[in-house]
Amino acid sequence: MSQDKDLQVSNARRRFMQLGATAGGGLLFGFSLFGCQKENDRKEAPPEKAVGQASTAHSETQPGLARDAFIRIDRMGIVTLIVHKVEMGQGTFTAMPMLLAEELGADLSKVKLEQAPANNELYADPLLGGQVTGGSTSVRGAWKPLREAGAMVRSVLIAAASKQWNVGTDELQVVAGNVRHQASGRSAHFGELVDAASKMDLPKNVKLKDPEQFVLIGKNMRRLDSPAKVNGTAQFGIDARLPNMGIAAVAASPVMGGKLVGVDEQKAMAVKGVRQVLRLEGAVAVVADHFWAAKQGLLAAAPRWDDGANGKVNLKGIVADMMKVSQGGGAVAADKGNAIDALARDGGRKIEAVYEMPFLAHATMEPMNCTVDLRADGCDLWVGTQVPALAQGAAAKVAGLPVEKVAVHNHYIGGGFGRRLEVDYVIQAVAFAKLMKGPVKFIWTREEDIQHDMFRPYYVDRLAARLDDKGKPAAWFHRVTGSSIMSRFAPPAMKNGVDPDAVEGAADLQYTIPDMRVEYVRHEPPGVPTAFWRGVGPTHNVFVVESFIDELAHAAKQDPVAFRRGLLDKSPRTLAVLNLAAQKAGWGKPLAPIAGRKVGRGVSTQFAFGSYMAQVAEVSVGPDGDVRVHRVVCAVDCGQAVNPDTIVAQMEGGIVFGATAALWNEITLDRGRVQQTNFGDYRMMRINEAPKVEVHIVNSRDEPGGIGEPGTAGIAPALTNAVFAATGKRIRKLPIGEQLGRA
Repeated sequence: MSQDKDLQVSNARRRFMQLGATAGGGLLFGFSLFGCQKENDRKEAPPEKAVGQASTAHSETQPGLARDAFIRIDRMGIVTLIVHKVEMGQGTFTAMPMLLAEELGADLSKVKLEQAPANNELYADPLLGGQVTGGSTSVRGAWKPLREAGAMVRSVLIAAASKQWNVGTDELQVVAGNVRHQASGRSAHFGELVDAASKMDLPKNVKLKDPEQFVLIGKNMRRLDSPAKVNGTAQFGIDARLPNMGIAAVAASPVMGGKLVGVDEQKAMAVKGVRQVLRLEGAVAVVADHFWAAKQGLLAAAPRWDDGANGKVNLKGIVADMMKVSQGGGAVAADKGNAIDALARDGGRKIEAVYEMPFLAHATMEPMNCTVDLRADGCDLWVGTQVPALAQGAAAKVAGLPVEKVAVHNHYIGGGFGRRLEVDYVIQAVAFAKLMKGPVKFIWTREEDIQHDMFRPYYVDRLAARLDDKGKPAAWFHRVTGSSIMSRFAPPAMKNGVDPDAVEGAADLQYTIPDMRVEYVRHEPPGVPTAFWRGVGPTHNVFVVESFIDELAHAAKQDPVAFRRGLLDKSPRTLAVLNLAAQKAGWGKPLAPIAGRKVGRGVSTQFAFGSYMAQVAEVSVGPDGDVRVHRVVCAVDCGQAVNPDTIVAQMEGGIVFGATAALWNEITLDRGRVQQTNFGDYRMMRINEAPKVEVHIVNSRDEPGGIGEPGTAGIAPALTNAVFAATGKRIRKLPIGEQLGRA
């Protein structure tokens, strides 16, 4: 099915695109998020339940009406989209209305959003198979379904006007929420047509716009969520307020698996405002009238812990174990030709390297929190989560309630980065709520949030390559060693012992190399829970691959950009962004000198989350190892740009996020305890340290790729390659500051 041709709607598809009237009058349109071609497959093989539980349908559902997603148009002409994604700063709540409004012909300012309730069956993402916001999939998954839905609704509104005015449908136009008949001067806004439209039959086919006809898509649009965030009316999970609500500070065992031995409850209760002390096997909470009292009460409680089996875990031991297991064979993730034999051949030059990447915390600006109102007949959660159905299912299990008795009131998210794909904090909150009556908000302090995060895995990567007599890589070997997130989060994704996320960006090289082999060794570190971190697999594999490619270029005595160009003959889109970034950065021209500092440029390319990208970083290094990032030039081909301004913002934010981690961040452990506590020892990049970021978007008509995570993945190797250009020191272990003697 092409977006430029008529959309043929099969009988099966029509059953999932249906019209009806809303309870108060108006038009209700139900449609499937899975698109025309996949609905039958979905019925035969529903999405895996690994990411949540099903629940009751949305309240607007009517018998016989499609129940995946909804568009409502009221008699005032206001269009409401029930959106299955969450907004955590990535611009979803602007891009999705743009997709709908483009084909519907609506006035974007009159498109409103309602957060979909928790329901895996009704609101599963077509790319992820569950009600999940992650993997840079929001626009990619909605690109066709939302446009198709808008086109269908537009067609029935035109048909209603055609019937009322007794004119041909080809004589009518839809502009800014109005159906117009130019010849007679007649015009009606959507609200005047919805009652008649709700009784119309759906057309057998509709035509989607050609890109040249777009009036919204591809244009810079102001974020629809910005006004509320600027004036303070936007509600995040931490903003939840309920009558007579208690507020709790929590502390879990500082060692994973540890148990609570005792607390000074009398001292905690003596703090003014403290209401109650709650105990679980591995955690304690102090409930008070306000958070300050709760925090002071928790300090007074001075919880005591039994560290348990993980009390002797330290980072040095974890890394030593990983180094050992990384020397053994792994599951095969990619195999082309015979890399093992090719590496052993005579001639050319063999290069080997070992790379390491640290555990990382998410350090979201809004720490973990969850408000719970648990009753005998039901449970309500007020929270910011990337997985509302999973949160619902987990809460129901802990509360001992049917899943349909748990309601999730999802909010704006003050930083997700993959952390809120987890529901550990929801499980803990509901378990505490069982010990008391009335609603209570549980808030983690910054220290609790960092020390009890679920961390980006530690990785050890072993690489080897052989350059032929012409300096080109003839063989490539890469073994990834790290924990498996997918085996826990979505077990069906594991195939033949390979975690697909752990090898993304490594198993699908864009470079042409005759013999290539990629392996994966799963190793779970004791006492350290691991989870998705903005970009996950690519954040480590792009760093490793692009750093090693730079090593090969240096060994071949070739310019890093020219060396890459010679390997990209089968990936024209990667070559295009590389050329664009190099040209805009002035690659090959000398950098301006900086007194007392060494300067250098570094480059990286990548294909991840459906998007192609190249970055060029300009850095300077002081005699004490201080690295400053002055400028980053980013070229991105993410297919059709929906809102270019959001793409630029995502690249800027992702680059700062990734650069911060590359320069300074790591999580270390001693005696089972995370040693970092707050922004004082888990650094954030400050405004005066932020580089100038230039983003250049390739004009493309291909279907959209993801933009939320790619910027994070590409910056680390661009920085380390720039450091090498400046100093001659190769960085094979992050963070950079530690390797240069400046943490």
